Formats: sequence, C-alpha cells, structure tokens
Amino acid sequence: MAGLIRREDINQVREATRIEEIVAQHVTLKTSGVGSLKGLCPFHDERTPSFQVRPQMGLWHCFGCNEGGDVISFVQKIDHLDFTEAVEYLAQKAGVTLHYEQGGPRQSGEQPGRRQRLIEANRIAQEFYATQLASDEAAVARKFLQERGFDAAAAISFGVGYSPAPWDTLTRLLRSQGFTDDELVKAGLAIKGNRGLYDRFRDRLMWPIRDLTGATIGFGARKLDEDPQSPKYLNTPETPIYHKSKVLYGIDLAKKAIAKERRVVVVEGYTDVMAAHLAGEVTAVATCGTAFGSDHVQLLRRLLGDNAHPAAGVVLASGKPFGGEIIFTFDGDEAGKNAARKVYVEDQKFAAQTFVAIEPHGWDPCELRINRGDEAVRALVASRVPLFEFVIRSLISQVDTDSAEGRVAAIRLAAPVVAGIKDVALRSEYTRRTAGWIGADLATMTNAVRSTNSNTRPVSAPQVNKFAGDPVAKAEKLALEALLQRPLAMVGSGYENLSEDAFTVPLHRTLHELIEAEGGLAVYLELLEQAEEQWGRGDESTQQATRAWLQRLSDNADPLVQGALRAFAVAPLPTGPETATRDYAVGVMRAVVRRDLTRQIADVRRHLQRLDESDPEYQQTFEKRVQLDQLKRQYSESDT
Repeated sequence: MAGLIRREDINQVREATRIEEIVAQHVTLKTSGVGSLKGLCPFHDERTPSFQVRPQMGLWHCFGCNEGGDVISFVQKIDHLDFTEAVEYLAQKAGVTLHYEQGGPRQSGEQPGRRQRLIEANRIAQEFYATQLASDEAAVARKFLQERGFDAAAAISFGVGYSPAPWDTLTRLLRSQGFTDDELVKAGLAIKGNRGLYDRFRDRLMWPIRDLTGATIGFGARKLDEDPQSPKYLNTPETPIYHKSKVLYGIDLAKKAIAKERRVVVVEGYTDVMAAHLAGEVTAVATCGTAFGSDHVQLLRRLLGDNAHPAAGVVLASGKPFGGEIIFTFDGDEAGKNAARKVYVEDQKFAAQTFVAIEPHGWDPCELRINRGDEAVRALVASRVPLFEFVIRSLISQVDTDSAEGRVAAIRLAAPVVAGIKDVALRSEYTRRTAGWIGADLATMTNAVRSTNSNTRPVSAPQVNKFAGDPVAKAEKLALEALLQRPLAMVGSGYENLSEDAFTVPLHRTLHELIEAEGGLAVYLELLEQAEEQWGRGDESTQQATRAWLQRLSDNADPLVQGALRAFAVAPLPTGPETATRDYAVGVMRAVVRRDLTRQIADVRRHLQRLDESDPEYQQTFEKRVQLDQLKRQYSESDT
C-alpha cells in the first residue's frame, strides 16, 4: 500500500491548479474588488453572497459560515473526499504525477481513491453503452429515439446508449479492466445475486447522469420490452457519488447558459431535456426520479447567482426578471397541476421569480416538439405564468365562483396561499388580484388574508412551534412526532380509538386527517410486510417501511402542510435504549388518547341527559358510554 503523498508534490498540485476554475464549477463567481471574486456559499444557505475567492493567494473564505482554506480543502468539502483523494483528483486534472513516501509513483493496479474509481467505472460504462447503441441488438432503442425526433447526432451529444440484454456483459468488461466486484456494486452498475454478480441495466436505453463537472455519476434507463413486471424507468440507486435528490439531468450541458441567461427551465424527463435543448431552450434540466426539492433549490441558486437584492423579481425593460427566473413545465393533466402546486413549497427559497408553463393538450416538451416543432416548445416556455398566480387560480377553479357560497369557498382556499407570501408588497398585490379573479370585494379578501390562521400557511419551524406554550397543543405535537417516526410502536397504543376531533390545533388535525385518508397504520403495516419479505424482520425493514410510509404521506399531502410533515418527522425524540424510546412514543400518544376519550365520554353523558330512558336510543348510547369508560380505564391502568 502506498504511503503519504510527498509534500513537494502536494505543493505542485496547489500551484498547478487555478482555484477560481475549480470553484467556478460549483459557484457562479463575480468580480468583487481587486483580485477578489464573490459568490453564494455552496456550504450554507444564503441570499447575499459572502463567499470570497482570492486567486492570487489560492485561498477561499466564507464570511457567513466562517469556512475557508485552499483549493484542496475546497474539493474535500464540496465532494466529501479525504485529503489524499482530493489531492489525487486535482493531480489528475492538472497532469501532476504523484509520488509517495513509502514507494514510487502509484501503479495502475493500485486504488487511486474510491470516488475516482467509481467515477471511472461509470465513465467506462457510459462509453460502452454509447458504442452498443450502434449494434444490431439495439435496433429497438434506435427506433425509440427516431420516433421521438432524435437522430444519431443528438444521441452522441447527450451520450445516450444501450445496455445489452445478456446478464453480465458490462460486468465482464469492467472486471477485465481491474475493477473489483465491490466497486461495481458500489458504483450502482452491478447487483450481487445468489449466482454471483450481474449487470443492473439490461436491454435498456441509457442516459448518463452527470454532475456539474461533467463526470458521469449514474444512469437513467428506460425499458424497451413489454414485460409488465419490469419498471418503465430504472435509475442508479443511491451510491457514494450519486444522490438523486442533489442532481439534475442535463445540468452539465445547461450550467453555462443558466449562469449567463440567469434562467433555468425545469422539465420532467430525459427526452424532455433533449427536446428542449434541440429546440433552443438550452437551460433545460430535469430531476432524476424524485420530486424537486430543497437540494435542487440550492444547486440552481448557486448557478443563477440568486440573491436577496431588493429588486429581485422585478421585470426589467428587457422582459426578464431582475433576479433571474425558474420555469417549471408540467403536463396539462391534474397530476401535472398537482406537481406544480407542490413546487410552491420550495418557491420562496428563490430570489428569482418562479413560473409555471403548462401545455393545454397534456403534451410534454418531447411530444410537443414531435407534434408541433421546435417553435412550439419555445412558445410553451414563453407562455409561462407566475407560480403564485397559477397556484391561486388552480385552487379557485375547484369551486363555482358564480354563487355566493362558491366565492366564500374560493376566498377560504386562496387566503392561506396569499397570506403565505413573504414579500409584503407582493402579498398586497396578490390580495388585490385574487379578489378580482374570485369576484370578491377587496376589503373582504384583505380581511380574509389578515385573519388566516398561521397554521394553514406554508409551514416553517416557527409556525410549527407556535403553540409550544399550550400544554394541549404540545401534547398533540409530541404524539404526532412519535406517530410519524415510530408508527410500529403505535399499534395497540390506542391510536386506533382516536376520533376525528382528537386533535384541536388546526395543523395537527390536518395531519391526522391526512394519515387517516391514506389508510392510517394499516397501510404502514402493509409496507412493513413488504419490506420484511425483502430484508427479513429487523431494524432495516422497519426503517424502510417508515421511509416509504412518510414518502407516501408527503406525495399525497397538500403542499401547504408538507413542511409540517417533514418537521414532525425529523424532530428529535428522547435518546436512550430503543425500548425507552418506544415507551415514550406510546406514552405521549396515550396522553392524547385519554384526553380524547374524556371528551367523548363527556359528550355521551350530555347526550344521555337529554334522552328519556324509554327512548330506544338511550340503551345504545349508554352502552357506548360503558365502552368508552372501559377504554379510558384500560389506557390509564396500562400506564401505571
């Protein structure tokens, strides 16, 4: 095993590397005084740039989070590498040969650092898939591309390829080039089965997913056969170099245009990115099998140079917003509209103005280009409307505003959205415009916005904790946190006996209604059973089932309560042995159960007092009271 890298080689790497070029792969830098560059820090969330680079000194420093160092430390932190791996990565880019204290230069068979090995494996795989696209076996793949308007030049430009059908074609190739089975599994390129290693991707059309530096870190793969048991799209799993919530397909091709034009178009699929780029919308990117989230926000904000300038969002004479623009395209069906509403949760993390563009026929950009041509794709993007307007109008469209009742319902639907707009001036403008869309009196709309309960607005941590001083609200909050994080412990806790009025805080009641609407604990237990079939009984299955359950709840939640769901799901529970945590979870839930039973008993008693003993309903109500008394006694005794 090679030893430490010689100090003189490390110094040579520093001298041969231009720090501004390395940083610029992750941060949009602008001149800030003599010999200094500035941008948004990639290591913490900020709107005002505080990240400084001094090329002449080879140093960087953030005055916001107080992080800093040289080019090696930057690569370490941005790519999660150890010191040796970072030096090796930079040496490879700069063409510097490294020597080690316990020997000469590294030999080709030695391991140059895990990250670079995994990237190299993916690079070779991408080149292999690309060459296979020209094979006889790939005729169906080429036909798929041709039917969608993509020729050979387009396939080469985007690195599209084909994975052969045999079980281990790629695996044998990579083994022959010195990669270990463990590396192939960690790279997400192979799967270890009962009979050995086999290729993860077989008989599929392949799109390479690259990071900002252009390195291939994963793949998106579409099936070409009609096997109903096979997923239509299959992505690289989470690996040390591929995290789907932090990557955007096409970002390597679009990054320069995004920084230059201060605009990004977010589409839904790989072919949509290709179609948009070929149509002239070269800032198009797409998520990789996951919803658009906060990590994507941070990535795009750095490229856009997004900041909190007072003029952010103001439309200039050129027709472009001062702070840049994010344009989301969605299918025109209800699913597309719901996806657009969910983006609203992330919108206010941008200083850039956010828009939605929906094709009325339900065509995605690829289909639109096939049917109407390149100009139609550009026209779709140009037809964008502000996200706030879209969300409010789509909510209003759910009711009939021609009637008085409908207008009142529309006001109640729209008021929380308008009230959640952080910019006071923008909130006032949308209050006025919303009143016009509904046909309501401005004063009525203004009062509705002002009086909207803060718990129905987009949830942030302060709003979640608003009722922290109220013991009842606190008990409800603790019970929901325990339910979302330890659902298995809730089985038999009494949760199943809660009434629909068990939670009194509006936000808590909404979350309870969501859980019950999605099948309650019964659905969780189904997911747990599925997980145990794959992983066996144990913590792994429980964790997998809980993550799947929470994802299902989030996917079906109103965008305005998703924040609360996430906050409750990550809130810290008391530390200690698992049995103690379980007892705590059961205890806080039973506190809510007992309070709810007490309320139900009081309601039944009051009802009994209004009934005559000869009334047929009296006996039924009396029996219900006895049952409730027994339940309350049961859950009280079990805690003593």
